[in-house]
Amino acid sequence: MQPIPLAALIPADLDPAACKLHCAVFNGKNYPIDVLVNDPDEWQRWNAWRGDKNDFNRQFIFSLAQDRHDLTLWLFGGIWEVMARRPEPRTYSYDVIPRDDLMGSFVRRLYVRLHLAGRQRRRTMESCLDEMTVSSILEEAFAGDPFPGHDRINHALADLQVIVSQQRPDWRIALEHMKGVYVIHDQTTGARYVGSAYGDTGIWHRWSTYAATLHGNNVGLKELLDEKGADYFAANMKFALLEFWSMRTDDDHVLERESYWKEVLHARSLGHNKN
Repeated sequence: MQPIPLAALIPADLDPAACKLHCAVFNGKNYPIDVLVNDPDEWQRWNAWRGDKNDFNRQFIFSLAQDRHDLTLWLFGGIWEVMARRPEPRTYSYDVIPRDDLMGSFVRRLYVRLHLAGRQRRRTMESCLDEMTVSSILEEAFAGDPFPGHDRINHALADLQVIVSQQRPDWRIALEHMKGVYVIHDQTTGARYVGSAYGDTGIWHRWSTYAATLHGNNVGLKELLDEKGADYFAANMKFALLEFWSMRTDDDHVLERESYWKEVLHARSLGHNKN
């Protein structure tokens, strides 16, 4: 089956030659698709940013946010009209407003397929339009990745902060009535921290504490946070569940398994556990 060209969705009153394409990618701190979903004001600033050159030198910006998992997949982030430009580089030198009358119903619903070669992420739209196809159109606006299953969690602390802040019901329902043993990996050093959720505190509540404090009130993680800083912590500390049980499980069993995993993963000798 032939893919649907994106050009088929472009309204007649929008000239691609009046648009600059903004293909937003990971900036070393945030994924653009997370910004688009969770922080409209920040997403507007992403489209107002001027680099070293006056890239947004046309009337409109056709914005796309790169998917986290498939780098050829882009979520439509709206059409922005440039109302004013200033010459200062590396700051928010463009005044932009959303044009919801132009494809506004597709924002966060339209996935575009584009194999973008090279490093240039701000291009004339007509130079790329023939390569851009419709991958899918969602029934509802994209709100983040769905819960992957208890045995497939492998998410950075920054991801958990977004999930907790949204109070994502699929994640919350799956975790709030479960006890478990989890591991937090430092993706840079490989050092581990093993923890558990037991008593009346389910995994969701325990991990919500990490989302709020970063360190979860653990001595070893507090020391690491003081040393590395919040940005490093949020990006590098990744969570996974080692074992999980219903809330009826005896706490002694949970604590016994936590101790077992600390030994297996050398979380005391080579990691961040202090007990």
